Amino acid sequence: MELFASPPDHYDRFMGRYSVPLAAELAEAAGIAGETRVLDVGCGPGALTAELARRIGAERVAAVDPAEQFVVECRRRVPGAEVKTGAAELLPWPDDAFDAALSCLVLAHVEDAEAMTREMARITRPGGTVASCMWDFEQGGMTMLRIFWSAISEVRPGTERRENRPGTGPGQIGALMERAGVVAIEDGSLSVSADYTDFDDYWVPFTFGVGPAGQALAALSGEERAVVRESCRAALGDGAFTLEARAWFARGAVPTGEN
Repeated sequence: MELFASPPDHYDRFMGRYSVPLAAELAEAAGIAGETRVLDVGCGPGALTAELARRIGAERVAAVDPAEQFVVECRRRVPGAEVKTGAAELLPWPDDAFDAALSCLVLAHVEDAEAMTREMARITRPGGTVASCMWDFEQGGMTMLRIFWSAISEVRPGTERRENRPGTGPGQIGALMERAGVVAIEDGSLSVSADYTDFDDYWVPFTFGVGPAGQALAALSGEERAVVRESCRAALGDGAFTLEARAWFARGAVPTGEN
């Protein structure tokens, strides 16, 4: 099963409440403004694409994703942007085509994060910006998923998390960029939060099968899913609540002849 074969509205309910504000934080941290052409790598339904279009105009924005249903939705949400179907590890644009390449919550979900980062540098002009962010899974800074995976581990100890991959720990994104030849690297973290009206607002999106978490839940028996649900409820309660989420971030520049 593909990790992100779900309809866009299911993805929105699961992750959109985080990805929309995080996209704004990433674009700001990357310094996106003015007359610049930018690529959104792994655009999903278009949270970052829309933020980039708001800042610089849709005609200056391009985006790519391997999931056709997300490509269709991104085109609908950001008319005027150039949105293509393709893999992050083999971007369908020529060298030096953009002033900047950004990715938001993608690195941990591709087959080859190093190839993806090299491709982002390849299609960015000398002196241009490469920037990525990914949830802090290593230190548990993404609260929504930390609570869920903790509950999963109670019923299935040793369950492999496909999202525990490059970019999910401090300094990892910067190291990927350095190996891709990117220079002047700055790294750090970005933080957002999400509001939930009640426990079901938190729990139901996990049942949609979105991403590694949703698929891990779907693989459990009915009895095991009930145990996971009650463990999450015990941690969160039944009333309204807000959860914090931290993402690791890095930005750098494609070298010029002077560096």
